[in-house]
Amino acid sequence: MSKNLDIVTFGCRLNTYESEVMRRHAEDAGLNDMIIVNTCAVTAEATRQARQSIRRMKRERPDTPIIVTGCAAQVDPASFAAMPEVASVMGNQEKLEAKSFAGLKLDGLERVQVNDIFSVTETAGHLIDGLMDRARAFVQIQNGCNHRCTFCIIPYGRGNSRSVAMGEVVDQIKRLVAKGYNEVVLTGVDITSYGEDLPGKPTLGTLTQKILKLVPDLPRLRISSIDSIEVDEPLYDAIIGDTRLMPHLHLSLQAGDNMILKRMKRRHLREDAIAFCDRVSKARPDMVYGADIIAGFPTETEAMFENSLKLIEDCNLTWLHVFPYSEREGTPAAKIPSKVPKAERKERAARLRAAGEAQVEKLFAASTGKPAQVLIERASGDGKATGHTEQFIPVALETPVNPGDIVDVILKAGTNTAMHAVIK
Repeated sequence: MSKNLDIVTFGCRLNTYESEVMRRHAEDAGLNDMIIVNTCAVTAEATRQARQSIRRMKRERPDTPIIVTGCAAQVDPASFAAMPEVASVMGNQEKLEAKSFAGLKLDGLERVQVNDIFSVTETAGHLIDGLMDRARAFVQIQNGCNHRCTFCIIPYGRGNSRSVAMGEVVDQIKRLVAKGYNEVVLTGVDITSYGEDLPGKPTLGTLTQKILKLVPDLPRLRISSIDSIEVDEPLYDAIIGDTRLMPHLHLSLQAGDNMILKRMKRRHLREDAIAFCDRVSKARPDMVYGADIIAGFPTETEAMFENSLKLIEDCNLTWLHVFPYSEREGTPAAKIPSKVPKAERKERAARLRAAGEAQVEKLFAASTGKPAQVLIERASGDGKATGHTEQFIPVALETPVNPGDIVDVILKAGTNTAMHAVIK
């Protein structure tokens, strides 16, 4: 077996970004025979998959030490430390510190390096040159969450909200653009809470406008999942006023029924979500929405579920992330007695996904024959390439192009998962 440094990433875009920070620290420390597993705790299934992968990797590389980190490791370090396949467990703060990797020696490897995440009060702006094998770059602007949604364990894995200073974010993006990146995604745990802990309390809207102004050579900017109820006027102005901010917003909605939203301890009503989408779409008709939706939250009746299903049409949602509700020990929702049977959760999730697929087909049909710009993400030696449009439509081309390029195309009908395109 080759002695490689491998980082296996589960979960969100922020984890993807942090895996690159870890890669840099590990390489600087001279670690070349190690597996680092960056876990996710958003659902019990995500944690189960991480454990399964750890066991499989140990069978495949029995002599290679496995370091486990990420949200699942932060929330429950003891259970991972008890796994015979795991050499060490590292917390979410420790994984971002160079000294943690400098100290990773096989002889006397510290079993658990996990501190109280709520004691962390700052988030550093980690400068990285880019992401391995990716045409777009993620930039962390914020970490942690001050909200306590009843279904969510993530604050206990990430701590309270803390922001990266605007100047550091802008410098990072300038560095990435200089390296040739044509698209940057702002990421974090709860990015619409950005700036609450910084002097002067700048907002995500303030930051977005600053980036667009101070990095004029950046062709494409995206913002990851947002709470629409927390969108301020500067962010709204940026969304409708600068075409370099891509016409694709992913909304943290979770449900479309007001009673379920209340029991989830969300901060918006279904009417708020609909009003936001209506307002943005009237000002920017090319906007496409994605959303997170949970199926089968405790006490959800069929009528309540129908409200979530109808929200897809009411908000014109397209790119859906659907999750059957998964109990997380330590969350208030796990104690709610009126559980929806798991079979019903799966069935409702399937109906949500089917509605989302119908919306994708509708978008593909409306886009056929129209011009678009595609960021090329992967290209093969046989002249085939794939990428995404401004609206995040996946596209397949049969033209020699280079990863990272933005090409002008005419969209053509394709499969149910990607459109085809020809160069203009």
